[in-house]
Amino acid sequence: MTYEADEAWSALADRTRRAIVLELAEGERTVGELTDALPVSQPAVSQHLKVLKHVGMVSDRAEGTRRRYRLNEHGVAALRDQLDTFWRRTLESFEENMFEEER
Repeated sequence: MTYEADEAWSALADRTRRAIVLELAEGERTVGELTDALPVSQPAVSQHLKVLKHVGMVSDRAEGTRRRYRLNEHGVAALRDQLDTFWRRTLESFEENMFEEER
């Protein structure tokens, strides 16, 4: 596991950050929209977004005087790849054990 991915997994240990990621999975949001959707203050949402940006999970773009946040494909893909590897290995091990028990 790379250091960056390790930081991303640590960031996702927080319940509010996971909720933000779920909101952003639906599409771009402003801080205000995220604040309306979550039971936390605007400053708290901003701090959580800062952490998620730092670990590469979230990116943003300017839209007038606001910023719109979205999931960063590359950051999410790195975690998905790790999960895919984990489940592939787990299922291969399970399959091997099943065949050994049948013998």
